[in-house]
Amino acid sequence: MAVVSEAGGEFMEEHRVSLPGGGLRWINARGRARSEVSGPPRFVTGISLDITARKETEAALEAANADLRRLRDQLERENTYLRQEATAQKGRAQIVSQSAAIRRALSEVEKVAPTDSTVLLLGETGVGKELLAAAIHDMSPRRERTMVRVNCAAIPATLIEAELFGREKGAYTGALSKQVGRFEMASGSTIFLDEIGDLPPDIQIKLLRVIQERQIERLGSPRSIPVNLRIIAATHRDLASEVRAGRFRQDLFYRLNVFPIHVPSLRERLDDLPLLVDFLVDELGGRIGKRITSVTRPSLERLARYDWPGNVRELRNVIERPSSSRRDRCSRLTFPTLRAPMPAGQPRVRSRHGPRGRAADSSADRLARARIRWRRGVAGPQTDHARGEDGQDEYQPAVASNELENLHPLET
Repeated sequence: MAVVSEAGGEFMEEHRVSLPGGGLRWINARGRARSEVSGPPRFVTGISLDITARKETEAALEAANADLRRLRDQLERENTYLRQEATAQKGRAQIVSQSAAIRRALSEVEKVAPTDSTVLLLGETGVGKELLAAAIHDMSPRRERTMVRVNCAAIPATLIEAELFGREKGAYTGALSKQVGRFEMASGSTIFLDEIGDLPPDIQIKLLRVIQERQIERLGSPRSIPVNLRIIAATHRDLASEVRAGRFRQDLFYRLNVFPIHVPSLRERLDDLPLLVDFLVDELGGRIGKRITSVTRPSLERLARYDWPGNVRELRNVIERPSSSRRDRCSRLTFPTLRAPMPAGQPRVRSRHGPRGRAADSSADRLARARIRWRRGVAGPQTDHARGEDGQDEYQPAVASNELENLHPLET
């Protein structure tokens, strides 16, 4: 009802009317209070208008503006994330392999990629779990959106909840603005949770709810936000042992272990060593402005005998060290003796001639026959096995080829 003052005058008010049938109508009442001679107003003249349609239009417009603001914020977040990813992707590798072990893993990737099943990648540090996660995403229906990556071991325990689930302004001391979490950012896409075995127990409980209900709650907000995402997790830990030790929730393990994929270590795919050495030497030479012409035979022998506990990541570092220390622009690489060799008596190569053939070839001979190709322009074929100026056997480029143009080492 409109309240009219004792002095009278014009008035206008909007109010909502609940109808007996359960509907709502908005009414705009306006008019003037009048008196006959003096004293307080004795009667009112005016009009009441049904403005329900206008109110519904205003509500729809406000909802549309809210959606636009949400989409603008989402685009800004994705733009920022994409810039960060573009910076991180410089030099990030794709998969280089011809070994049966990697082919088996890639076969599993092709099977699960078109589905929305949760994937658990298992393997040692440095074997390339992130690259397989990217391959799964790139072959999935969600490939049009950027995959969101989270390294659970790199985020402090005090910050990981806000990083994953987001926060509202004022959720805690120092929360001066609203923050959208990685789960919300990955809605419509894929989220890759690397080192999932390092998640704190309280975050494991919340992750379980995300997997089960596909909902999150920001810190400081009781409102549930639906998320449509696919989860790919990875770890170098034995999660079954972690469950038995009480450090990882059993129900979360079962939820994550829907489609496990074992990523082989470099020890399990030594046949890929020539390709990896070739690519890494070429890549590092271009980056530091040097042209590496050959690798000595004893150096290849040392690489083949090494145990590679750090896998391809360690191989990259081993190759980069002598490449950076050489002062000449065109050099031949020599690697020092590496520690932690394989146990004595462990077989390293298979015989090329089967059970009736001669003894297994030496590691260096196998590498020398691997037809390593270089992507730098090399005019005409050259011999794979040559002798250097100082009398040492060398491993030289074979023929100019673009076959490795899209191949890179499996390393993360």
